[in-house]
Amino acid sequence: MKPRFIYFILALLTIVLGIASRKIVGIPLFVGDILYALLVYFGFRWLLLKSKRPWQIVLPLLFCFAIEIQQLSTAAALVAIRETTLGHYVLGQGFLWSDLLCYTIGIGLAYAVDQFYFQRIVS
Repeated sequence: MKPRFIYFILALLTIVLGIASRKIVGIPLFVGDILYALLVYFGFRWLLLKSKRPWQIVLPLLFCFAIEIQQLSTAAALVAIRETTLGHYVLGQGFLWSDLLCYTIGIGLAYAVDQFYFQRIVS
C-alpha cells in the first residue's frame, strides 16, 4: 500500500474519531485535542511525505500551537469564523495551556506510531 494513501486513511479515521469523541458523553475533552494533533500530524505527513525527521514533528507542532495561540485574538473575522461549526472544529474556541500539552502528546504519539509501526509496513 502506498504511504500517501495510508496517511490519508489515517487522517480520515482520525476525523471520525475526533468528531465522535465530542459527541459521546463520558469521553474527556482532552481526547479530542489529542486526536486533533494526530490529524494534523497525519495531514502533514500526507502533504510532506519525504520530509526529514525533525520536520515531521516540528511542523505539525508549530501548526497546532499557532491554532491555539490565535484563539487569544479577538479580531472580528476570526471570531466570525470560530462561530461556524467548521470554524469551531478547526480553529477552536478559547485558549487553554492544557491544549498545548495535549497537542504535544498527540503529535508525539502519532510520531511514535508512525516510526515504529507504519514505517515498517511502508518500507
